[in-house]
Amino acid sequence: MAAVTGVDVATRASSGRAPSAGGPAGRASTTARRVALGVVGLVFAVPIAAMVAFSLRSADGSGHDLNHWLAIVDPENERAYRNLVEGVTNSLVLAVVAALLVLALLVPAMVLVHLRYPRLARPLELVCLVPITVPAIVLVVGLAPVYSVVTRIAGSGAWTLALAYGITVLPYAYRAVQSDLAGTDLRTLTEAARTLGAGWAHIAVSVVVPTLRRGLLAAAFITVAVVLGEFTIASLLNRVTLQTALVQVSRSDPYAAVIFALLALGFAFVLLVVIGRVGTRGPGSSPAVSAGAPPPAGAAAPAAPAAFAAPAPPAPPARKARS
Repeated sequence: MAAVTGVDVATRASSGRAPSAGGPAGRASTTARRVALGVVGLVFAVPIAAMVAFSLRSADGSGHDLNHWLAIVDPENERAYRNLVEGVTNSLVLAVVAALLVLALLVPAMVLVHLRYPRLARPLELVCLVPITVPAIVLVVGLAPVYSVVTRIAGSGAWTLALAYGITVLPYAYRAVQSDLAGTDLRTLTEAARTLGAGWAHIAVSVVVPTLRRGLLAAAFITVAVVLGEFTIASLLNRVTLQTALVQVSRSDPYAAVIFALLALGFAFVLLVVIGRVGTRGPGSSPAVSAGAPPPAGAAAPAAPAAFAAPAPPAPPARKARS
């Protein structure tokens, strides 16, 4: 009995269990986390609150009202805000075109390298991360001769900026897709589909896209957020976008510029929330199953599929009747 008790005590002492959340260390960690989140929240909340208060300030400065917000949708001010509406429209078109361009070119290259040429993974990563190290002003200097040719061929429409924006968002889109690609066994899934006779087009639609759904959506939403906030490339290439229009409108009506900046911030915040929420679990799956957690205590284990069920034992041979 003494030996058993000594082994039990030694096992408990060497287990190295982490302190519980209710202990002093857990409470200190929780307090530090809340303080850090509070400081970061204040850094973002104070400027936004100041922008909201400024947009609600009355014309004579005596109080607050919604006149500046209502003036934006007033038909009489359509001419004054025409440039701003054009910038918003161009930015939305650019966001869609840039997202489609990045997904159409980047994702097939990443999947092909992942499945067939794994040795090219590092060079592809280097190429995709180079734009984040190049300042926007340097990028514009290099793209200016290219856009002189693009203007002669395709015109000077704002949608042509999607080529430059596709290069700008390449590092962010690559990281979003790569994180999802590294967490899935795509090679096994594609080989199984090929074994069952599926073609590459069917595999891309039925296997690759559903498997990388979260990464694809995150890359698309990040592209939209970056395009809506980009100013340097559009300004130096003389294109009208949301940010360039805000600068022009702010010279005559600073209230409208602040209001549209708030709307852009709200839209970007919604995109970030969608990135964090969408694709976390498949349709019809419970959180425990999608996260790989074991079934709760007392619950029956899920039945195995019929294709993988253990075969039933053979029946014993029938005995012959004695005469």
